[in-house]
Amino acid sequence: QVQLVESGGGLVQAGGSLRLSCAASGRTFTSYAMGWFRQAPGKEREFVAAISWSGGSTYYADSVKGRFTMSRDNAKNTVYLRMNSVKPEDTAVYYCAAGWVVATTPGPYDYWGQGTQVTVSS
Repeated sequence: QVQLVESGGGLVQAGGSLRLSCAASGRTFTSYAMGWFRQAPGKEREFVAAISWSGGSTYYADSVKGRFTMSRDNAKNTVYLRMNSVKPEDTAVYYCAAGWVVATTPGPYDYWGQGTQVTVSS
């Protein structure tokens, strides 16, 4: 079992930066690939970024590539999403997820956090 708790969301102006954190419980955290997804009102949950268990491989949605950076600190059981040059269209609830394989779709992820709201003002 893995429990995930996101933090770091809030209100930010367009062009600004924000760092989201996802703290995981459980001794098997280092076995899991991790992902960030987001869901805006009236839209489906969409992939943002993913990282392998070692942190050696990262994957990004085209919409955030070059602006967002995902990383993990296995010693702290935490993954991060650094969001730079944010845009109003980045406004959404952001969720972290844990799974046995790296994936760009929600299905393969077994555990989800409760989400943290990110609002980007223009």
